[in-house]
Formats: sequence, C-alpha cells, structure tokens
Amino acid sequence: MRILAIANQKGGCGKTTTSVNLATAFAEKGKNTLIVDLDPQGHSTIGFGYDPDSLTMTIYNALMKAQPTISEIIVSTKIERLDLAPSNVLLSGAEIELASIVGREFVLTEKLKSVQDKYDICVIDCPPSLSLLTLNAFVASTGVIVPVQVEYYAMEGLKQLFETANIIKKHLHPSNVKILGLLLTFVEKRRLLSSQTQQQMREYFGDLVFDTVIHRCVRLAEAPSAGQPVFTYAPESRSAAEYRALAEEIINGKAPAEQISEGEVSPEQITDDKTSAEQITEGEASPEQITDDKTSAEQITEGEASPEQMTDGKASPEQITEDEASPEQMTDGKASPEQITEGEASPEQMTDDKASPEQISEDEASPEQIIEGQALARR
Repeated sequence: MRILAIANQKGGCGKTTTSVNLATAFAEKGKNTLIVDLDPQGHSTIGFGYDPDSLTMTIYNALMKAQPTISEIIVSTKIERLDLAPSNVLLSGAEIELASIVGREFVLTEKLKSVQDKYDICVIDCPPSLSLLTLNAFVASTGVIVPVQVEYYAMEGLKQLFETANIIKKHLHPSNVKILGLLLTFVEKRRLLSSQTQQQMREYFGDLVFDTVIHRCVRLAEAPSAGQPVFTYAPESRSAAEYRALAEEIINGKAPAEQISEGEVSPEQITDDKTSAEQITEGEASPEQITDDKTSAEQITEGEASPEQMTDGKASPEQITEDEASPEQMTDGKASPEQITEGEASPEQMTDDKASPEQISEDEASPEQIIEGQALARR
C-alpha cells in the first residue's frame, strides 16, 4: 500500500482540500483508497458529509487503544472504492497521551499494517503543525505532498518541513519518507504576486514542484459546505480536472498532455459566454454583469462613465472630475466656471486679446484705468 501524507505546518494552504479531492481522484482511477483524517478539526470527515461530533469511533480510538483496530473504525463514503478513517476533537488529546508511549512515532505505522492488503493507496490529512501526529504520518508514509499557497510566507516555512523529513529518514528506521513534491495552490494567473512566487518556486526547487497547479475556484471552495468532494459537486469544473491531472502525475510520474495550463479557462467554466467569478478582475465585468450594453457599478472607475451615464453624450455629475467639463458645459466653445482656473480665461473672456476683470490681479490696471492713461498720453 502506498501511503501519502499531505502536510504543511502552515494553515490555510489547501491540505484538507487536496486530501479529499486527491483521494477521490485515485478512487475514480480505480484505486482502492483510504483517507485518514489525522487532523483534530475533522475537516476531511466533514468533507465527506459526516458530522465529527456524532461519531463514537474515530481514528483516536484506533491509535490509543488495542481495540478497536483501524479497520473497525473505517466508514464508507459515497465514492466507490473510497473509505474514510474519521476524526474529531478527541484526537487533540492524543498529543499528550502519545508522549508517554514507547515507540510513539510508529503507532500509526503499526495500525495501518492491518489494512495494507485491502487498499492500494492511503492518503493522510495532517494537522497544521509539526506535532506528534504529523510525525506519525511522516514515519508511516512513503511520500509527502506539500501544498504551498503562492505567497511569500508559505515559502518561508518549507525549510523546517524539509529538515523534519530528513531527520525522520535518518534517525527513525525503517522510515523511508521523502518529499514527493510541492503542490502550488490558490494560483491566480492575473495576479502578479502569484506569477512571481510560482516562478521563484520553480527556479529554486526545480522538478520538485508538480507540473499540475490548483487554481483558486469558487466551486472548489463551495464543495465542503455540501459535504462533497468537487468531483461530485462540480464534476466538470476546472478544479476536478486539475486534481485528476495531479493524481495522474503522482501515479505515472508526469502530468497528462491535456492538463489545463495556467491562465486558460476550461470549457466547463464557459457556459453561454459566461465566466466564473475568478475570471473577473478589477475593472472587468462578467457577461452576467453586462445586459443590453449596461455595465455594473463595479465597472465604473474614476473618470469613466457607464452606458447608462452616457446617453446623448451626457455624463453624470459624478463623472465630471476637476478640470474636466461635461458635454453640457462645453457648448459653443464655452467652459463652465469650474473649468476656468486661475490665470485662464473663457472664450467669452478672450475677445480682442482683452482679459476679464477677474483675470486682472491686484498689480494690474482695470480697462477704465488703461483708457484714462492712454488719453493722458495723447494730450
């Protein structure tokens, strides 16, 4: 049985989402799969439609007692060939209880031996810390997949994770754990930071970064609320295609040719020319927002008018910024008082090179004074 731990001590990087959907992808490909929820939060358990608080037998019972065995606490899921070893908050107490057990690092390894002939692949969802539970998952696993959010802080924590894996491999025999690969998650092609971080990751870690990346997607975020993996919640979604590609890459060593490349939208995301919320960047409106050439309020940036505001060439008062005049204000070459800045005269004020009284500063003479001066000069 191949055992894969999904781990990263940083929270919010997509560990549970990856565990749930990767396990489902393996099952979809005909692999008998077991997912072990080793997180006391029980999110993988929730992800398959179970209420952690209502369960009487969980992975905690199997780890801390001789009975029941792990096969006795396993529950089935709605996905064919996929079973779940559930978890709940009681597992948080295992940290203290395991500390006093001799050979505490190998507890999970020994428990999984009883089901190794029943399953082809076991996926372990680890807690967001380098705790005894994570240590047990590392020792039991043959490979570790590290979901990494494409942000700077996510990169900083990888060094400690690599060091932990190396220490386990060196000192805790017979463990053969290794980092199988880094999975980039929450990727957004249109964000410069996302692209820069991804490039840095690939330059620094090279082939250790999976070819497959997981893009940010509304359907993927919605699926847990329905107690389903994305494969049953939105089977034709881009996220489902990406996790299929990831499973293929893990099984066969490389991503399939038909894998969705970065920045491209899958056919499932486009229905009657409608795009998903992820595709709508600042200043751009989705087709749903555009009806009969009308744009939403979000589309109206400073200095730009919506189609409703631009009727017969007229702009709304909000669109008229300082130093700009509306069409009503610009008739027959006349500018509004707001347009006339200090030192500038309107067309009416600029006749025969004469300036209006308002344009004449305190140090300049009025027209009446100039006429009197010219008369005195002729005398």
